[in-house]
Amino acid sequence: MYGPLLIETTHIAPCYAYRGKEPGESDVDYGLRVADELEDAILRLGPDTVCAFVAETVVGATAGAVPPVEGYFRRIREICDRYGVLLILDEVMSGMGRTGTMYACEQDGIAPDMVCVAKGLGAGYQPIGAAIVTERVFSAFSDGSGAFRHGHTYMGHPTACAAALAVQRAVRGRGLLDNVRRQGENLDRALRGRFDNHPHVGDVRGRGLFRAIELVADRDTKEPFDPAFRLFARIKSEAMAQGLICYPAGGTADGVRGDHVLLAPPFIVTAEQVEEVADRLANALGAALNGVG
Repeated sequence: MYGPLLIETTHIAPCYAYRGKEPGESDVDYGLRVADELEDAILRLGPDTVCAFVAETVVGATAGAVPPVEGYFRRIREICDRYGVLLILDEVMSGMGRTGTMYACEQDGIAPDMVCVAKGLGAGYQPIGAAIVTERVFSAFSDGSGAFRHGHTYMGHPTACAAALAVQRAVRGRGLLDNVRRQGENLDRALRGRFDNHPHVGDVRGRGLFRAIELVADRDTKEPFDPAFRLFARIKSEAMAQGLICYPAGGTADGVRGDHVLLAPPFIVTAEQVEEVADRLANALGAALNGVG
């Protein structure tokens, strides 16, 4: 029912190497191939009709910590600059230190025209989000109408802003991004140690303390489980029984089929706790798969 209110959009293929890369294709070649779809789409639609390209830097809940391959966003940035298209990145989940740098796109060597952040900004102490823009975008408003007319009743709430400021001072003052990078590597090793050869884990991926495993019925074909089995829901239930809060979800592969489990431990997590997370997830997965052929 909201369709008539929405602007027309065009989608290109996601940068999803586990499912999109061709046999024998390198990560770099794959990234350039899918990034070039943006230029094809712009030319097909007409450069004057395209205002922006929007993407999650590291995909969050819908597919489970899917990172871009090397060179993907650099090519995207080049294409946007070539045709005067704004690059807008969604870092609501992956930004504000979650991947080991304040902005996930830092690791891709690019800067967007606009980046949306939220969760890590206030660490959950207060709801808050922000849209951070370049001087060029800001000037379009300040030198034009002088205002950005939008709004929510409690936007710019001083308590939320104070909480976010305190959180960001703690992140910087306590050197927490160093711990995110260090424990992120430990978490990656722990997950790979337990799941790299698991018959129903097709991929272990992510950056920093933003990691996921993707589940498959068959590792060779990457065939997902039957959605009716609701594996992700079973894992969530078993993980809770193990004392582990994680973020399983379905529809990973194509919006309907596929299961993954997303992990996002706190920035203060220790090496011992990282091992505990991996152990409890392994136990939960085993229990959820009990009786599955």
